[in-house]
Amino acid sequence: MSNFPGTHAATKPEHPAYIMASTGQAVSFRELDDAANQVSQLIRACGVERGEHVAFCLENHPDFYKIAWGCAYAGVYWTAMSSRLTVEEMEYILDDCETKVFFTSGYKSDSATALLGRNPGVTHRFILDTNLDGYDRLEDALAAQPTEPLPAPRKEGLDMLYSSGTTGRPKGVKLPLPDTELGEPNAVTGLAQFLFGFDEDAVYLSPAPLYHAAPLRFSMGLHRVGGTVVVMEHFDPEQALALIERYKATTSQWVPTMFVRMLKLPEETRAKYDVSSLKVAIHAAAPCPVPVKEQMIEWWGPVLHEYYAGTEGNGFVYTNSEDWLTHRGTVGKALAGELHILDENGDDVPVGEEGTVYFASPGSFEYHNDPEKTKDSRDPKGRGWSTLGDVGKLDEDGFLYLTDRKAYMIITGGVNVYPQEAENVLTMHPAVLDVAVIGVPNDDFGEEVKAVVQVADGHEPSPELAKELISYCREHLADVKCPRSVDFRDELPRHPTGKLYKRLLRDEFWAGRDSRLV
Repeated sequence: MSNFPGTHAATKPEHPAYIMASTGQAVSFRELDDAANQVSQLIRACGVERGEHVAFCLENHPDFYKIAWGCAYAGVYWTAMSSRLTVEEMEYILDDCETKVFFTSGYKSDSATALLGRNPGVTHRFILDTNLDGYDRLEDALAAQPTEPLPAPRKEGLDMLYSSGTTGRPKGVKLPLPDTELGEPNAVTGLAQFLFGFDEDAVYLSPAPLYHAAPLRFSMGLHRVGGTVVVMEHFDPEQALALIERYKATTSQWVPTMFVRMLKLPEETRAKYDVSSLKVAIHAAAPCPVPVKEQMIEWWGPVLHEYYAGTEGNGFVYTNSEDWLTHRGTVGKALAGELHILDENGDDVPVGEEGTVYFASPGSFEYHNDPEKTKDSRDPKGRGWSTLGDVGKLDEDGFLYLTDRKAYMIITGGVNVYPQEAENVLTMHPAVLDVAVIGVPNDDFGEEVKAVVQVADGHEPSPELAKELISYCREHLADVKCPRSVDFRDELPRHPTGKLYKRLLRDEFWAGRDSRLV
């Protein structure tokens, strides 16, 4: 059965597809479908055909879903960009994905202005909420478009989201464009229905930025089945509890740092709100400390569901609360993609031993414009198995435990940070001779970003230099990617070939922990 907002616009037009938390603004399925049709008509009027590209950079805006669904209706690849990116990062992604159309909002007006004159491949630029030279006002452009759907056949589009790259540049995760009619069932929606009870009565609280893969795909999956999404513009721990009570949320999705912040609320504040409507609390994106998860299960009951997967869609590992309590620290068992733990030669390691985690699955993906990274994600023996690069082990029951990051990726507050990006920036500072960026423990965010620097001749380590380096990095990268602190060393541990032994630096800060994950 075909399900998308238009399906529910026909059967229950006034039912809210989503509600904006701060204002209470509700957008019905009829309104969402009409607007998505207008967006798809505008995309086609701009000369973008099926399989070509559209990009947008928005905060959790009331029109976010209208644009996302409009791209899906138009049958294009579409990239939702983080609203925290700098101008340099936005310029790179717009060029790399070869977009013709770019949507943004007044929230990013400074960046939008700075992008003018760049990205010659972008033929049409639109902005919400403001007038800006060089951009057409999106509200006016959509008002000129019909609300009728594009002519049949209506083939569905697909997201192409960017994951930071170990070479220092983000990479678009490109999956094959499905040759399916708009609204055909997809894997994410099927899993959500089977595991998390997604149905037309579900109310899904989304406290995270919508440009991230998980909240984006799961919340749009709920639209497919006719449920309602409650969108938080910004996460606040007490407001999240209040929203669960107010809307009787049945389903929600979190990152562990949100659990930490809710647990740190005063006991009397936590007790004020009725969260008994919650049947499912999904978490992923970052490791959850065992004590934190234990406390959440004690508070909310056995409603926590955890999974391990990637934007790449090459596999899916899952555990519910009951299984986790008997295998504490696990991220679950494979439901999609057979798991293999391999050594450097591509051979399976014994049960209980660490190795790189691979999925054997029919799913296919590539990193856009990076065949080398695509090749590196496949197993050494050419069997077509693929990895997200994480290190882990399996127990005798087949439960997976992650023990280290892919390429020393840092996960801070649920956001993936690849050290190479900050290293590339800091290396250019005249006071830096050598630099390593690592993740170190942080009780609130799981990890925080730290730079370890060897200063160049003529410069001296000092608190003032540390502040200068942090500010310098923030001029070029989103603040979440930049170090919160700087340590200085006389020399960094490098092999004579130049290879940096980053593990030695990290071990200084992770000493005494059973896992290198928080």
